[in-house]
Amino acid sequence: MPHTQVIEQLKASLQTAYRQAIDADARLDELKKAGHVKFDAIFSASEGFKSKSNRFTPYVQELAADMEAMIQAPESLATALESYIPKLALLLQTMQAFKSNAK
Repeated sequence: MPHTQVIEQLKASLQTAYRQAIDADARLDELKKAGHVKFDAIFSASEGFKSKSNRFTPYVQELAADMEAMIQAPESLATALESYIPKLALLLQTMQAFKSNAK
């Protein structure tokens, strides 16, 4: 698959993650008002994220910055994808699990 197709697919996944993060963060706000959100971060540093937040949007923003860096340095795309794809997958899976469990 050419690099441009890979980037376009990743951009589409990131857009999906952004929309889901908005919904998930709104639900987290509701839970916080009810006194149920008592954690500092969704992901630990060992999971590859530099961000530390109890909301999903900062993690999506981190992935967007990583995406921009990949676009600016296509020669290192393969190396960048090795860390990017697992983080994107973890974010999407976590938001899906949250959505399923927060009903």
